[in-house]
Amino acid sequence: MNDVAVIGAGPAGLMAAEVLAQGGARVTIYDAMPSAGRKFLMAGRGGLNLTHSEPLADFLLRYRQAMPHLRAAVEAFPPDALRDWSAGLGQLTFVGSSGRVFPKSFKASPLLRAWLRRLDVSGAQFAFRHRWTGWDETGRLQFQTPDGPRAIAAAASLLALGGASWPRLGSDGAWVDLLAAKGIIISKLRPANSGFTVSWSDVFRDRFEGQPLKGVALTIGAHTVRGEAMITRGGIEGGAIYALSAELREAVLALGQATLTIALRPDLGTDALTTRLSGTRGKQSLANFLRKAVQLSPVGIGLMQEAAIASGRPLASLSPAELAHLVNAIPVGLTGTAPIERAISTAGGIEFGELDEHFMLRKLPGMFAAGEMLDWEAPTGGYLLQASFATGVAAGRGALAWLASSRS
Repeated sequence: MNDVAVIGAGPAGLMAAEVLAQGGARVTIYDAMPSAGRKFLMAGRGGLNLTHSEPLADFLLRYRQAMPHLRAAVEAFPPDALRDWSAGLGQLTFVGSSGRVFPKSFKASPLLRAWLRRLDVSGAQFAFRHRWTGWDETGRLQFQTPDGPRAIAAAASLLALGGASWPRLGSDGAWVDLLAAKGIIISKLRPANSGFTVSWSDVFRDRFEGQPLKGVALTIGAHTVRGEAMITRGGIEGGAIYALSAELREAVLALGQATLTIALRPDLGTDALTTRLSGTRGKQSLANFLRKAVQLSPVGIGLMQEAAIASGRPLASLSPAELAHLVNAIPVGLTGTAPIERAISTAGGIEFGELDEHFMLRKLPGMFAAGEMLDWEAPTGGYLLQASFATGVAAGRGALAWLASSRS
């Protein structure tokens, strides 16, 4: 019998396994994929954003409603501890201009390789192509493998199966029904840090698909974020959209739609814009006039055209004051969220009331859970990985304490 079966070879599961192995437990890590850390590697393709350098008090606020439930875990394994851990694997980190923390190699693969070597030296075992399918009649963990069903007995088990984004990398949410059948309350999995669908006109879609909106301010309700966004064939996505995705998603779910307001020149007030737009256009096209007078990009002007058409008033019919207002208040109707399979992360999951302070499921003694399968979400910027690592550490320590108490 293994001491602990860790199910899921992503950041949370691997970190829990490391804590358990260093604590003297015999650990086997099971995963449905052929290798470890597939989504972790994907996250590192554009530069692995491990964590963020902002003060811890501000950092914790990024977890919003889940902050009270994550505070102890993140404080016990804070960003500085994660950076030290990375350095211990030979991957020194640096703070970027935005405050985000990256390995100097800017890649996930060297870190993962060093991590897997450390786990191997610690005695941790891996069992790939093992898809967890529940329990047998004696309570043993059941797995589907290429060689058929397999049952595993373990003194304790730890789930780190992720959410439901990027199912082709292993996070498919299949665990939801297994735990729900045991009476575990699970908040519905929803896309987080995702794009949204918009009913663009054919002309706009064909011309501006893939075009960026730079230096804009995006607003919904009382929430405003500055940054960049990207026009997609089916809607809009990008960093500033992801930062507002929770508010946008909840509005769409509640009302069936949401209105996002885009300011193309957020540093210019309406009066200043009106003055610039009151000049003589001469023989210039309206698009050229807007480009020169207010330094608008073609895609920004296209957005204004979309809004004007939707309102029933051609852009050329608007007065300078009306144009000035529209520049920084373009309404974009969001019709839905992008599919969860395309989201960066997942909201929802095991409700925290189902867990004790050691991340053990109260209804399933000896079974722990960590990472993105818990009911929390966070913006991009290092917050997602930090909480996954931290809850992995916390759950691993909790499982060690459970093993010690069950043997005493």
